[in-house]
Amino acid sequence: MKAIYRLRPTTLAWTLALASAAVAWWNPSRAVSAAGVAGAYVSACAGIVAAHRRRTPASRAQSKAAALREDASDNAILVAYASQTGSAAELAEQTRAFLEAVGRRTRLASLDTLRSTDLAGHACALFVVSTTGEGDPPDQATPFLRREMGVDIQAGMAFPSLRYGVLALGDRRYVNYCGFGRQFAAWLGAQGARPLFETIDVDNGDAGALHRWRTQLESLFDAAAQPTASSWGPPRDSVWTLATRKLLNPGSAGAPAFHLSLLPQMGSPLSWQAGDVAEIMPRHPREAVQRWLDAHAFTGDESVRCDGTLTTLADALATRHLPAGAAQGNEDAPTRSPAPQALIDGLAPLARRSYSISSLPDDGRLELLVRQVRVAGPDGASPSSDAPRLGLASGWLTEHAAQGGAITLRVRSNRGFQAPADDRPVILIGNGTGVAGLRAHLKGRVRAGYRRNWLIFGERCSAHDSFYRDELDKWLADGFIDRIDRVWSREGAALRYVQDVLHASAATVVRWIGDGASVYVCGSRNGMAPAVHQALFDILGEATLDALALDGRYRRDVY
Repeated sequence: MKAIYRLRPTTLAWTLALASAAVAWWNPSRAVSAAGVAGAYVSACAGIVAAHRRRTPASRAQSKAAALREDASDNAILVAYASQTGSAAELAEQTRAFLEAVGRRTRLASLDTLRSTDLAGHACALFVVSTTGEGDPPDQATPFLRREMGVDIQAGMAFPSLRYGVLALGDRRYVNYCGFGRQFAAWLGAQGARPLFETIDVDNGDAGALHRWRTQLESLFDAAAQPTASSWGPPRDSVWTLATRKLLNPGSAGAPAFHLSLLPQMGSPLSWQAGDVAEIMPRHPREAVQRWLDAHAFTGDESVRCDGTLTTLADALATRHLPAGAAQGNEDAPTRSPAPQALIDGLAPLARRSYSISSLPDDGRLELLVRQVRVAGPDGASPSSDAPRLGLASGWLTEHAAQGGAITLRVRSNRGFQAPADDRPVILIGNGTGVAGLRAHLKGRVRAGYRRNWLIFGERCSAHDSFYRDELDKWLADGFIDRIDRVWSREGAALRYVQDVLHASAATVVRWIGDGASVYVCGSRNGMAPAVHQALFDILGEATLDALALDGRYRRDVY
């Protein structure tokens, strides 16, 4: 009986079918009843398969978490990460590879798959933790924050045997820089864990901070052999040509939004997936650099070495934070700065800006949708003006970079927003330029022949802000999009925002989730993303939403 139980349902179904055929040949009068038995069994098998497919996201997520917990061991070093755009996940993988190379056994895990008991089961743990915005945790850490850090644990009792190190990723432009990483380290300490070294803060992939992390690991684990330095840190830059730049929303009440098409130059790889991002190296406008040079008695033609390349001082300054007061040039009393090379060596590079890639490698080009951002304060080109100025990266891409000119970028794998590998249904939700990342997903699914796609998109006005309308409508007409809901906040309709569509279509959302759908959200972190999350929370409940996130079926790329 046990041997029969272990057979696959399909194997048993075929066995019964053959048995039925034999009975029909031996005794035709019993053919009908034999066929009925086989048919009943096949129907039962189909019911079992259907029930398995309907198994709740929570049960699948619990099974996944249980499997991960089985790997826990005092002898394995836990390497855990909480990532938003993939940077923390990449650095955690590089950390794991380093430890494995020096003979240490590791366990790699996303923070959302862990519980406090998992941490207590290890003697040593290394955490790579991102912060988004003003000290917020990445989406990947939210379930852990609520489930584990949000409950009362007797101080000093949870992890008395755990030694830990934290690499905190952040952006110094925000006041609460690396806030969640520091919060997480403080929580570990409050539970009795002891730090291996002080938390290392990383500002936008700062190479010096990453070097300190690697040095700490070498010292702690007496590393005699390690991966080469090139295996650490972000991917290498590549240079692209700005082929076309087109304004997509003329007459809009919102800021101008441009579609950019970039072509690869020699050696620039065409390799990414839907959901990945391009990290742009911005540059100061030429006028701002020239004003600084004039004020400090440089010509700009001086030779310097910058990022390993011999170039001019003017070109190098365009990629660096200009010294304080540089924009307030005083032509009456120019002040000589240090020697050109010493000057460049002392200046930090400009922070990169990430943009969702809206094309696929098969297109032969890298496409972006970039909205102009204006910020308060003077710039180098107009130091006396108090008018809002163009943001550094959006201004560079949409106005200052010459068409046909070079754009330096690196493609970042954004594993937290990549597409499912199968034909499951997807619900794509976004607003504004967030449609760029959703467009890449739709391109990939159209080419794969996957048709269960539901797009919910919000903007201001249908006459001016319906990005990629013709393309999307063609996919809809051809049956590659099951449903499109467009909502316009400035047109006075009953449904004004994407979250309103979700509430109005709650039964359909539940049905799609029951069919195995994944949810992808792309767009503004403030306003849209939390409102969509709340709508999904109201419709599906906390347990199901957490389970979807754990199972990789609820993913966000918000900014």
